[in-house]
Amino acid sequence: MGHSRYRYMFCEVHYGGRVTDDYDRRLLTTYGKVWFGDHMFADSFMFYKGYVIPHLKTVEEYRTSIESLPLVDTPDVFGLHPNADISCQTKVSQGMLDTIMSIQPKDSNTGSGETREDTVKRMANDYLSKLPEDFDKNKVKAAIAKQGSLKPLSIFLAQEIDRMQAVISVVRSTLNDLKLAIDGTIICSAQLQDALDALYDARVPPTWTKISWQSATLGLWYSEMLQRIAQFQTWRLLVPHQAQNWALDGVKLACEVMKQMKEDINLHPLLKVFTIHGLYIEGAGWDRKNIRLTESQPKILYQLMPVIHVSAIFTQDEGDPKLYCAPVYRRPRRTDLNYVFMVELKTVQSPDYWILRGVALLCATS
Repeated sequence: MGHSRYRYMFCEVHYGGRVTDDYDRRLLTTYGKVWFGDHMFADSFMFYKGYVIPHLKTVEEYRTSIESLPLVDTPDVFGLHPNADISCQTKVSQGMLDTIMSIQPKDSNTGSGETREDTVKRMANDYLSKLPEDFDKNKVKAAIAKQGSLKPLSIFLAQEIDRMQAVISVVRSTLNDLKLAIDGTIICSAQLQDALDALYDARVPPTWTKISWQSATLGLWYSEMLQRIAQFQTWRLLVPHQAQNWALDGVKLACEVMKQMKEDINLHPLLKVFTIHGLYIEGAGWDRKNIRLTESQPKILYQLMPVIHVSAIFTQDEGDPKLYCAPVYRRPRRTDLNYVFMVELKTVQSPDYWILRGVALLCATS
């Protein structure tokens, strides 16, 4: 049996069969391809500098060789950039700080003359002053009907507006109820107490995240909500392409990374073409001059990407194997719940190199 069959058994069946995420399985099969093959029996083979396959005679010699390995492996051993260690330590530190904050005593007096309740009431007034009015159902229905109420994008827009209206209603209700509870007009329920604690700690109340999205801080969440509302209020539907009669199963997104940043150009979305900006690359850097992947700079965990053109093409081609397929996620937490789509990026190295690096594009860095 060849090593390709062994790799399939290990990476796709025995271990890979337990992996449900496609990109996790891709990483597993890449480890098998890079580390498991005829090349591993060469005298020059090593997993990383200092990590070799020993050719010894006795069990004691093997034990001595194993004990000589470092107690803590660096990210380079697994193909990651040294910046990955910074990311890991940052997450551990953040988790510790969150735990410390959660067990802080909930004293009413902050020491500055303003109580917790006064602080939250002031925040509630500020957020309510920035919260837009509810969507007018009649105006929304008329605007969508004008664009074609049965078109897929129109249906999507109507559904998203309904979801956003639910978020607006919950936010407005929570803030108003908090003000009444602080004034003693209504009873402060457990749900309102959780919201009060969350606002004071600059966290998103659980009732808000339950019907919306995750965010690192309350300020980021609220600004994202305002931006989403503004986007829906200024939505412009493009005329769908009907002349080609494309089947959906043959349509593919074609992405082209430009040299320019958002502030360098002023493009209007044309037919079938959209521009995306604000994506960050993690695990690698980006060479704007040559429009390709490059190594990350030390201590630079994220780099802002240039504008990306995304268009629809009809093809049965699987894509260029020399390009790296980078997944795009909404948040650094890489799960199928945060996955958006895939972007093909140019590279000089083999795509396997960047798979081990864990390169991905993020819509937000926290």
